[in-house]
Amino acid sequence: MCGIVAYTGKQQAAPIMMDGLRKLEYRGYDSAGLCVQENQHLDTVRAKGKLVELDTALQIHPLKGSTGIGHTRWATHGAPSVENAHPHASMDGKFAVVHNGIIENYALIKEKLKQEGVTFQSETDTEVIAHLVAKFYQGSLAQAVADALAHLEGAFGIVVVSALEPGVLIGARRGSPLVLGIGEDEFFLASDAAAIVDHTQKVVYLNDNDMVEVNGTYRITNQARAEVRREVQNIDFRADQVAKGNFPHFMLKEIFEQPETVVNSLRGRLLPDLGTAKLQGLNLVQQELRGIERIIIVACGTSFYAGKVGEYIIEELAGIPVEVEYASEFRYRNPIIGPKTIVFAISQSGETADTLAAVREAKQKGATVLGICNVVGSTIARETDGGVYLHAGPEIGVASTKAFTSQVTVLTLIALLLGRMRHVSPEEGRRICEALRDIPSQIGEILKQNDAIRIIAEEYKNNRNFLYLGRGYNYPVALEGALKLKEISYLHAEGYPAAEMKHGPIALIDADMPTVVICPTDDLFDKMLSNMQEVKARGGRILAVTDADDGRLAGLANHIIRIPKTCHKLSPLLTVVPLQLLAYHIAVLRGCDVDTPRNLAKSVTVE
Repeated sequence: MCGIVAYTGKQQAAPIMMDGLRKLEYRGYDSAGLCVQENQHLDTVRAKGKLVELDTALQIHPLKGSTGIGHTRWATHGAPSVENAHPHASMDGKFAVVHNGIIENYALIKEKLKQEGVTFQSETDTEVIAHLVAKFYQGSLAQAVADALAHLEGAFGIVVVSALEPGVLIGARRGSPLVLGIGEDEFFLASDAAAIVDHTQKVVYLNDNDMVEVNGTYRITNQARAEVRREVQNIDFRADQVAKGNFPHFMLKEIFEQPETVVNSLRGRLLPDLGTAKLQGLNLVQQELRGIERIIIVACGTSFYAGKVGEYIIEELAGIPVEVEYASEFRYRNPIIGPKTIVFAISQSGETADTLAAVREAKQKGATVLGICNVVGSTIARETDGGVYLHAGPEIGVASTKAFTSQVTVLTLIALLLGRMRHVSPEEGRRICEALRDIPSQIGEILKQNDAIRIIAEEYKNNRNFLYLGRGYNYPVALEGALKLKEISYLHAEGYPAAEMKHGPIALIDADMPTVVICPTDDLFDKMLSNMQEVKARGGRILAVTDADDGRLAGLANHIIRIPKTCHKLSPLLTVVPLQLLAYHIAVLRGCDVDTPRNLAKSVTVE
């Protein structure tokens, strides 16, 4: 949620921060603002709406200065407005702050500050931070920020600037990501390395309760104000990977990147001759993997649905019981974790608040916790005992696409590895390896149908409700397909196991409620045909995603999208792609902004 960019150096800060905020707008886009320090003065410009509104405001009121902080907001406390936009300043105008996260005890702090004569200008929880820093300032901005943080409960990533200390930035994090960028005689702070990749490749990922003081150099301290060392790392992606290129939207670009991203997830990991996989991130727990008796997968949203696919394939290949839990529920109950239980945490960003909390809960109970993440250096990647990176590159579109297929690919590799440790034969392992190697080119074949799928989308763009049906491995795909449509087109859609249709949803079916049926030619194909007959008998329209040439389909489905054949275990890697394109085109045809859908932000770092 929200995006932070800050700069101090020899260049003008405002253009650098605006460039960074454009790369972070997918994290929040209801308001934005900049504050620049010059001549012991803080100058702030804020605007409601997307960054184009802030651009316009800066044309009228340009900002000059080489140190500053910027923010693009996803509203939590207080409606989108200029007054609630960040940065927020202290009453005397000497201190300003940008903040991601939620201050849970802000109301108590606010009331106390009011009693001390402080006047508030916004409805936000963030403003209390600026007033606390001003209250505690006694000549050291770093100490004042440390004193203020000691009074805060909740999650935050913050950067503070003061008119009293030129060229100084103070950053801190607890539960919300913050990265320090190191340039030539200049420094950057941001909530995501994507914001600063144009300017530096060297970064330091702050840990929880770290505070960084930037003043011509940098110093990192922990909660006890003791200096700590953090590794300087190189950003693992290129600047052009966070640009749209020739595509109209990041979402479409990322859908079309999937042949490449699946290859990247497989690269160096398949051992076809042995019929197994090699995952270096799991090396530390290889012996433990052999003794697993139970797996728990924790995740949210699209990652949860990828986990459901993982449940099916791990149980089939490895014979290990798997439970997939919403991370948001896992953290609030008392999960039973035995000595031979391993927890997998799946998160594209590696910063998802609920998933991170589930990781910490599982570790508290003594579990070995492994991460499946896309972002190198993310909190989940650092706090787990091992894991696997997706190598999908930055995902900017709010609705996840390439991360889903990469997550399913990695889960398949894990299932193959575990299966070969148990009862999967070398021959079966080799067949799976060969099928996996074909997946990228098969996705490419589906993408060639983009124009045809857009034409199909024209037929359905005005419907208000959709039902998605799948069985077995493609039940989670039905859930994911429905989620994609909901996220970006604002149409109501529900995913169901096809057999459950008769237990209620069939009452909704009529000519105005299309049914999207995922029916590859697996052992359940005839069952899916029966479900389609039931929909057809009630006047429903059917869009089928299938690899079948079965003539029976033509008499049932109003539209058919064909995919290449693969083994049934891998079919979700193909069946999901037409559903991504369908959702994309329906949303575009309805005039929706698919990259920044309303009320959503890319990385959910607050509860």
